[in-house]
Amino acid sequence: TKDPEYKRIIEETLTWVEREMTSDEGGFYSSLDADSEGEEGKFYVWKRSEIDEAIPNKEKADVFCNYYNVTTGGNWEHDNNILLRKQTDQEVAKERELSIAELQSIINEGKASLMSVRDTRERPGLDDKILTSWNAIMLKGYVEAYSALQNPDYLKKALTNANFIVSNMKQGDHRLDRNYKNGKSSINGFLDDYALTIDAFIALYQVTFDEQWIYQADELNRYVVEHFYNKENSMFNYTSDIDPPLVARKLEIGDNVIPGSNSIMARNLRYLGELYYGEDGHDNLQISKQMLTNMYATLTSVEEPSFYSNWAQLFVDMAYPPYEVAILGDDAEQAREAMMSHYIPNAMFLGGKSEGNLLLLKDKLQEGQTMIYVCQAKTCKFPVEDPKEAIKLIDEDRE
Repeated sequence: TKDPEYKRIIEETLTWVEREMTSDEGGFYSSLDADSEGEEGKFYVWKRSEIDEAIPNKEKADVFCNYYNVTTGGNWEHDNNILLRKQTDQEVAKERELSIAELQSIINEGKASLMSVRDTRERPGLDDKILTSWNAIMLKGYVEAYSALQNPDYLKKALTNANFIVSNMKQGDHRLDRNYKNGKSSINGFLDDYALTIDAFIALYQVTFDEQWIYQADELNRYVVEHFYNKENSMFNYTSDIDPPLVARKLEIGDNVIPGSNSIMARNLRYLGELYYGEDGHDNLQISKQMLTNMYATLTSVEEPSFYSNWAQLFVDMAYPPYEVAILGDDAEQAREAMMSHYIPNAMFLGGKSEGNLLLLKDKLQEGQTMIYVCQAKTCKFPVEDPKEAIKLIDEDRE
């Protein structure tokens, strides 16, 4: 949408992640307690009098409190206030007869003043275990933020975390541990650890064109097929076959606030199958298609499809093959960033300054030029040099 409000939220959220939730090694901690000093939310909430003290200019304090719905009686428990917005900047600025710039200056100044006060409070406890699955989700979040905003610091954080996972969670046989704490990894990984890490590494390849991340994803994928795949039902068990045997091995089928591990694996297999379209790719695609076939009756009859949303996205990918956007040449990075600044959800990006080792890139490098190939099902349109022209080729198909 290019809405600056969303950009602000991305930036503020990742600033918080870096400040509160990132270890020195580049891993992401699990959570902060809700309580501090025995009271829920105490670290985060404010009385009107505390805000007036932190922002001594009465007019600015009034604007700040109006902006965040702060009252003397509070909007939460015990006369406390959660800083909660109900109006847009434009609405508040109009009411207060301020320009947007003046309003934002007052709000930013007030937030800095409150942060100085909050830093003196007793902090909530930190759960400092580092979980592979949750780290992979955060890693992909950084990748997507970089893709949208091209802030190089976001890519740096993503790469640091990816290397942390490879160095600390991945073992020599490509097995993943689930938990890292006090300098040691432990607990044999579950399916979501693998599925989400593969997904994150695939995303990382697309914003770097560094083939090591596809190789890492492929190695983990092979391990999953070997140790988690259940040939009897053509789905993946949640636990590995090297774990102690259980009465029944759990399957994650539905999608919740975090997509289920089977739907993530099915989409990973489809992507890697498209990328490695030789013998291994065929096997990956066949497993992915069979998994979707297993879910077909549920997807077409369920009254709450949101509980299968990741499966539904795979359904769309199978029905309408995604674009394979191959970018090759010295300016491949700049062309990729120009294209990725547009939201193209049904595209997989690959390329680099050289052809590398992926079959989809073979014979596409043209000396002295950076060419963009827009392809579907291995069939490519005539290559173009201008990212805008490449986007136009995709838009024409959509129409």
